[in-house]
Amino acid sequence: MTRKLITKNILFGFLTWLIPFAISFLFYKPGGKIVVPYDLFKSIMIVVASTTGCYFLYRYFKNITSNFIKESFIVGITWFVINIILDIIVLMPIMKVSFSGYMMAIGLRYLIIPVIAITLGYSLNQKTVK
Repeated sequence: MTRKLITKNILFGFLTWLIPFAISFLFYKPGGKIVVPYDLFKSIMIVVASTTGCYFLYRYFKNITSNFIKESFIVGITWFVINIILDIIVLMPIMKVSFSGYMMAIGLRYLIIPVIAITLGYSLNQKTVK
């Protein structure tokens, strides 16, 4: 893995966390009161996060020409860990919840990152095998 690819991996992983986090502020008034029903907010955030993740996976794999499965595991796990760590540092103190409460409310949703990344890696690998 080249230095450029490592940098891209970490930067894109950070952006998969930052963009949905920034967009979430559009749904809160100053003081922390949500302006839409909470279930709608959660649905919107899942769509925003999935779209962001898929876009950056596309950008990450755009110039990858081999080792798709290996790269997909690396990027999926890296981004999962980055998102969890940033949430522990930033979001958990805001939410004032325990780690288990956080994992049940939000953290498990981040498993979609490695699932989509690894599915993409296998898919790209299939295209090159034929």
